[in-house]
Amino acid sequence: MNQIVVFPSCEPLARTLLLLGQENRICARCHVDEKTKILVVDDDEVVRRSHLRSLASVNCDVKAVWDGTDALRAMAEHPFDVVLLDLRMPGLDGMAVLRTIKEKWPESEVVIITGYPTIETAKEAVRLGAYDYLAKPVGPDDVINAANGAVMRKKWALHTERTNRNEGTGCSAGSRWTTSNHAY
Repeated sequence: MNQIVVFPSCEPLARTLLLLGQENRICARCHVDEKTKILVVDDDEVVRRSHLRSLASVNCDVKAVWDGTDALRAMAEHPFDVVLLDLRMPGLDGMAVLRTIKEKWPESEVVIITGYPTIETAKEAVRLGAYDYLAKPVGPDDVINAANGAVMRKKWALHTERTNRNEGTGCSAGSRWTTSNHAY
């Protein structure tokens, strides 16, 4: 059996993947991959470029936009797995964008990254369904770890939904049968 090497900060996520039987999704850097679609929304070009560079290092599919209106337009064209979202932007603010994303695309995870953190906005973001709330400045590892966690939360939600759907058929996890009556 191949030895799996992960960064210490990724270890809890790796354990979850192993439990889900998806050890092939574990890499030495993180759990996002080229199939993971991430949208970066920030009006500060330096921040956008920094996040793009960080996420490019893990080879995910990443796009960046500068405001909330462009973010919702991008989501409508092709929903993203994870959205890294600033709060203070021209036009639609981040909280309005978060609200709309969770209403229209509830399977997408949102990470708030703000230069103006407050307890009130953190509580509101979590209440609206944000996965995480980070205060700027954030480093490359912070961005990658937040994206990893958001991807794992999404995968766990999908796994749980499938499990619940299967259990709703009257079969327990230990006694599922195929049509040929062989347990699997």
